Amino acid sequence: MFTLYYQHAAHAKDDLLSGLTVALALVPEAVAFAFVAGVHPLVGLYAACMVGLITSLIGGRPGMISGATGALAVVMVALVAEHGVEYLFATVVLMGVLQVLAGLLKLGKFIRMVPHPVMLGFVNGLAMVIFLAQLPHFQVESIDGSVNWLPMNQLLLMLGLVAATMFIMYFWPKLTRAIPSGLVAIVTVSAVVIFVGLDTKTVGDVAQIGGGLPPFHLPEVPLNLETLEIIFPYAVILALIGLIESLLTMRVIDEMTQTRGRGNRICIGQGASNVVTGFFGGMGGCAMIGQSMINISSGGLRNLSGIAAALFLLSFILFASPLIEMIPIAALVGVMFMVVLGTFEWGSFQLLNKIPPTDSFVGILVAVVTVFTDLAIAVVVGVIASALVFAWNHAKHISATTEMFDATKVYRVRGPLFFASVDGFHALFDVTGDPENVMIDFAESRVADHSAIEAIDSLAERYTQLGKRLHLRHLTPECRELLDKAGDLVEVNIQEDPHYHVADDRLA
Repeated sequence: MFTLYYQHAAHAKDDLLSGLTVALALVPEAVAFAFVAGVHPLVGLYAACMVGLITSLIGGRPGMISGATGALAVVMVALVAEHGVEYLFATVVLMGVLQVLAGLLKLGKFIRMVPHPVMLGFVNGLAMVIFLAQLPHFQVESIDGSVNWLPMNQLLLMLGLVAATMFIMYFWPKLTRAIPSGLVAIVTVSAVVIFVGLDTKTVGDVAQIGGGLPPFHLPEVPLNLETLEIIFPYAVILALIGLIESLLTMRVIDEMTQTRGRGNRICIGQGASNVVTGFFGGMGGCAMIGQSMINISSGGLRNLSGIAAALFLLSFILFASPLIEMIPIAALVGVMFMVVLGTFEWGSFQLLNKIPPTDSFVGILVAVVTVFTDLAIAVVVGVIASALVFAWNHAKHISATTEMFDATKVYRVRGPLFFASVDGFHALFDVTGDPENVMIDFAESRVADHSAIEAIDSLAERYTQLGKRLHLRHLTPECRELLDKAGDLVEVNIQEDPHYHVADDRLA
């Protein structure tokens, strides 16, 4: 009993310390994404608190951190610029409703359709996005609007503090894992900057994060069809992006922890959190793979870590904003650089010569699209590319052998018959040179779609025009169902045959 208590206490300590580390890393991210969306920093911070808390309480993947994200912010900016922040809050509520519906309809299972090369490209592209997102901290905007690197002395100081943070995070786990290395690095570098009096950019230079509890707030928009026409397209896009990013993050954590998340529950949790966030002045959010990696590497493997991160972040806003604003940005950038190193699949370089070139192409394509557009578009592009590659490869597998049997020519077709293999299927037959009776044996094939039915119909018509009879044999139950539903589309002779039994072999 005492052993069980100490185990739970140790796990709780890991989750709490990990949550504190994540909360510190969430501050600049939430503020930055709020600026991207064109809203007040507190709108991003409130979203990080509420989305992270609610998803961990009712529908979160253990170890997964949710909050305001850049993938959603870049879509929100046009809505806010054109219609204002109140329409954003209404859109977030509708976005959440759509995500809950996706979970209730059990659409989360479709994440299984994402191939592994797409996952590799997603992870590598995201690592590059996280890296590029840190570069503005090394830059300064001039009076004329141009962006330049920091002055040399400030740039060297920034790089030195980032390197010190990464050094601590790398070597601290070799000493002990009792305290997360990220937390130790942030506290140590912050203490050096404060007590030595180094002149470097801090969280307070980016934004003032102090505030009160998020107030309940009904979006001040007209309740009419015109409003729905404005917010619905944005809500659909945001819901899809949020679910894709969340479910892919779940897949990454599943592989890291050798456990399995529940996709439909995550859809419901993300949706519920966004509904509530929209009513409390937040910008909505989804899973954050960078912060999730920090959490997992720091020992936060349970939902308590996500709850702790949200509550710590809320306490920063309410009580500790002066202290948090003293943290140097360099320390947080160093933490994120370590996330980049841990997130990027370096082993994918070794796979380039070991996997099919098409898989390598898909992985690289997804990574590039991720960097230049956003994660959701990249994943959709990757899935489409993988599907096209699959179709192309399998289209080449259609073939047939022939033999004569009692004045009937038998074609034994091998390979799937579907839209991409139709041309190859037609090329197998010598319609003009075949005898009066022709049989197609599908024992080693399958009629997969409408294009395949049309191909059979077209072939039958060609034989019929020449006064020849076409028989089908050994169709699978699925194939027969397709042909039955096709009705008059397939005009073949399906009848009893004294030598070959039935033409479509229904009783065989």
